[in-house]
Amino acid sequence: MSAARDRFAEEHLPSPQEMPCFRFDLPELRYPARMNAVTAFVDRHVDEGRGSRRAIAAPGGTNWSYDDLHRIVNAIANVLVRELGVVPGTRVLLRAPNSPMLAACWLAVIKAGAIAVNTMPLYRASELRYIIEKARAGLALCDVRLRGELDEALRERTDIRVVDFASDAADSLESMIDRADGSFGAIACAAEDVALIAFTSGTTGFPKATMHYHRDLLAICDTYAKHVLQPRASDLFTGSPPLAFTFGLGGLLLFPLYAGAATVLIEKTQPEELLRTIDAYGVTTVFTAPLAYRAMSTMLERYDVHSLHTCVSAGETLPKPVFDEWLARTNLRIQDGIGSTEMLHVFIGSPRGETRSGSTGRVVPGYVAQIHDDEGNALPPGAVGRLAVQGPTGCKYLEDERQGDYVQRGWNYPGDAYRVDDEGYFYYVARTDDLIVSAGYNISGPEVEQALLGHEHVREAAVVGKPDPAHGTNIVKAYVVMTAGEHCTAEKIEELREHVKAVIAPYKAPREIEFVAELPRTLTGKVQRFRLRERAQGESVT
Repeated sequence: MSAARDRFAEEHLPSPQEMPCFRFDLPELRYPARMNAVTAFVDRHVDEGRGSRRAIAAPGGTNWSYDDLHRIVNAIANVLVRELGVVPGTRVLLRAPNSPMLAACWLAVIKAGAIAVNTMPLYRASELRYIIEKARAGLALCDVRLRGELDEALRERTDIRVVDFASDAADSLESMIDRADGSFGAIACAAEDVALIAFTSGTTGFPKATMHYHRDLLAICDTYAKHVLQPRASDLFTGSPPLAFTFGLGGLLLFPLYAGAATVLIEKTQPEELLRTIDAYGVTTVFTAPLAYRAMSTMLERYDVHSLHTCVSAGETLPKPVFDEWLARTNLRIQDGIGSTEMLHVFIGSPRGETRSGSTGRVVPGYVAQIHDDEGNALPPGAVGRLAVQGPTGCKYLEDERQGDYVQRGWNYPGDAYRVDDEGYFYYVARTDDLIVSAGYNISGPEVEQALLGHEHVREAAVVGKPDPAHGTNIVKAYVVMTAGEHCTAEKIEELREHVKAVIAPYKAPREIEFVAELPRTLTGKVQRFRLRERAQGESVT
């Protein structure tokens, strides 16, 4: 195998002075200096005699054991290294809906010492182009059904090879796997070698690339999964978040595999499909957003969910009525939690026996969380301030001046206003920036504004989140100033909405568009979005 190494990621980490303070207070967090994280998720189970256990299932008949997964991951790793020229440190773009092949590709990339760059299936060409250029991806593995937007993103690029999977073509990844050796020794990496680049949705229109080490992938399993989820080898996981979201990556892949349990990966993730999967497979652990729990509560009489014992919610604040309704109908407490792409996964959240309606929970063992004022001073219980976190994971942006906004004096500031009570339970108050959390998705208002401004008849636009109390979430609302002479009609609203859907992922498109004569601005010309938020909060969602 080649001794070459691509050092792009390590050369673009924040400086030591910009790094957060890392804590390794638990004995299990003291990892060896040399490691490859994938051995803990796959190889360990095979080596210790658990290879026949189920690992990954999916509708359509896929039912891989750990032996199966081990062989397929090894074959893909051999293809990456021997046929596609991947060296340690190469960034490999992954594009697919949740599926066993996507999971195997992700594991193989990291086992080969490369860096996984997973992307949302709904991303459009402009979003993919930004990710490719920011991460300097050298190869893409793509579900053949999603080639269209990727091809458009690479229209002027000839330096990136794309290999299809979910295809029977002669040059597909499956064909290469058939020719490949099923044995592959994991590339030895440093514990602090980058294994994953995950992109945030961004709050300025430009998503941030967060980098995570091999040790980070194990750390979230040895903290949140071990002490909060407490999974058993007999458990079966499923859920709705894409593997491109670190919430989904942990909950639907890393946590079950680390525990020697199994996961059901589904492409259709609507609430009823989740219920159907829980019923059909006997799922014990589900990860989804509050909106899905609310919707599922109305359909429970049609499905058997008695196998469930762990229900996890994240992505947006869990409303008390949703928690209470789910508890009343299922006798199960939803485990709320707050995490971030920068921290990799959840750092505040309680075990199911310690949850409280209306609270996010207590700090996850291995992490420390405080409430700070604007100067970084710790505030007493009951006071509202900035949430500050330290632990074994932390923010490491890829060459981004915003590192200094997230990390200050060694603390990570996720951008949330919280309060904590005398018993250590944390209560969410509000976001401290313009990020809109809608139905489990993080949506950048400025990014939607940029898409609207690309329409020839839009002069100005400002986008905010508008509360939707009926569903316990927010919707995207746009205030638009049109060019002179344009008529503000219902047809024009639909035209603008379709325009946004063609530019960025459809779920980011504004549900409501209101035409205004002008936007509120400061004396220096900056849009006063807080005034628009106040205006939106005074309205009711129709």
